[in-house]
Amino acid sequence: MAERFQAILVERDEAKKQSVRIVELGLGDLMEGDVVVRVSHTTVNYKDALAVTGKAPVVRRWPMIPGIDFAGEVVSSEHPAFKAGDPVILNGWGVGETHYGGFAGVARVKGDWLIQRPHGFTAEQAMEIGTAGYTAMLAVMALERHGITPERGPVLVTGAAGGVGSVAIALLARLGYRVVASTGRASEASYLTSLGATEIIAREELAGEGRPLGKERWAAGIDAVGSATLANALSMTSYGGAVAACGLAGGMDLPATVAPFILRGVSLLGIDSVMAPRPLREEAWRRLADDLDVGKLGAMTRRVAFEDVPEASADLLDGKVRGRLVVPVP
Repeated sequence: MAERFQAILVERDEAKKQSVRIVELGLGDLMEGDVVVRVSHTTVNYKDALAVTGKAPVVRRWPMIPGIDFAGEVVSSEHPAFKAGDPVILNGWGVGETHYGGFAGVARVKGDWLIQRPHGFTAEQAMEIGTAGYTAMLAVMALERHGITPERGPVLVTGAAGGVGSVAIALLARLGYRVVASTGRASEASYLTSLGATEIIAREELAGEGRPLGKERWAAGIDAVGSATLANALSMTSYGGAVAACGLAGGMDLPATVAPFILRGVSLLGIDSVMAPRPLREEAWRRLADDLDVGKLGAMTRRVAFEDVPEASADLLDGKVRGRLVVPVP
């Protein structure tokens, strides 16, 4: 392993003005941890884009190397579960927010944060899935635990052309569900149907102030948008259904009423991918290996050069990105 490596560093001056640059670091510059990983691939997720651009207070320790997930190979380990040469994945745990993350050639982290990369996935494929896909799998599993089967009716996916939405559609379709995809980009209709969506609706149908209860249109939903979109999705969920909420691209508020909950028995299922315990995340990755058509990953993935991460982050927040952004790390 090279003694020096590149990293993307975000910094803030005394006036709290943020800047981002590529720097060269060494092992001595990294934070504490009992496992050192040579990072081969990372991704640009919505949270990473916020961190790089400074559009939201994602970073809570300065300076910071963003990157909430990565795949790579263990270089050295003091943790009993890992040894040199092990292929590993990291998602969440505050990495890229409070602990140096995946936008670097090397990461030093706690072994408790890592899992073994599932057999059948390359490091690149694992990051084509990334935190977005792992979150989508957690949402699908939550709906299953709630008793939502394909026979119950269609499942709504909001923010459908994004990372979470793209993988959620592919997973649900593979599992036999009919998928209603909500998107603000009509031009992506053919892309969404290629992933398995059976119906496309405009984002505007779920925007704005809705009625406390609308017509029952779907048995369940996976929502990565929040705000009015989530409120309207809940109001149109069938009796005894559920919506798994895993994002806030449209806002953190929830302008809803209790009507769906107390008149239709609808459940709101919270999905946290950051601090999910290891057994749950290992199960999610096992399910991804079993239930995701990896042949669809190529259509939903764009590769981004390391030096182009800041530009790609801005594009993502501007709604110019569909699917996943994978970054090979030099």
